[in-house]
Amino acid sequence: MLQTERPKWGQWQSVEEQLSGDILSGTLAPRSQLPTELEIMRRFGVGRHTVRRAIAELAAAGKVRVEQGRGTFVEEQSVIRYNITRRTRFSRNLKEQGRVPSGQPVEELEIVAPSVVAAALHIPEGAPVYQIVWRSFADDVPVSVSHSYHPVDRFPNMPARRRTGFSITEIYRDFGIPDYVRHTTRIFTRLPNTEEARLLAQPQEQPVLVTQKVDVDMEGRPIAYSDVVWAGERMQFVIDNDETPASRANQNIPREENQ
Repeated sequence: MLQTERPKWGQWQSVEEQLSGDILSGTLAPRSQLPTELEIMRRFGVGRHTVRRAIAELAAAGKVRVEQGRGTFVEEQSVIRYNITRRTRFSRNLKEQGRVPSGQPVEELEIVAPSVVAAALHIPEGAPVYQIVWRSFADDVPVSVSHSYHPVDRFPNMPARRRTGFSITEIYRDFGIPDYVRHTTRIFTRLPNTEEARLLAQPQEQPVLVTQKVDVDMEGRPIAYSDVVWAGERMQFVIDNDETPASRANQNIPREENQ
């Protein structure tokens, strides 16, 4: 007789975790069909509601796709569900999906602020800013290239501090900014230029997603402007406006590059 009890705490998480592990290890290959509900119930000794909750969580994370009348299929591993919140964290976004985040500096230099950057940072056009170009990876696959800008007057010697191993978050704290949030995010699509396509390891005719965002301190003063180009076919953005107590408790988790 099939079990029909409501899922108990811990059961669906265990099923979701093991199925997720099968997906990440390749045991369940991309585009392959998951076992039926009955087969999963028998494998884990759980009820139908537990299985459905686990599958729903996998689907919400972009790991599987449920097709009515056909079954559940493994999504391409490159699809990443990226949550954009007031305190977006690249590393946490990836780690929550079982991905391994990493980053690579491309270029760091002091430049004259372009008009768009100056307007975003509320500084005079032509004022000096630090430009940091950074390439981010998920499981060693490039997913984004960011250009971030910080006012030199607000953060003197930022490049030197970064060369000694300090993260952006640590540098902010040294300058009396213990916390900061995202003020605005603009999202659009376009075709990449030659260099962007090369860094993202994708065809130049394949569109990219672009996010332009402004970070502010807790008094609302802009501290950074970033223009980030994302591999469009590898990303799925989700705007999360609900800042829960749990998210506030985790607000000081270190970030390599906040995108």
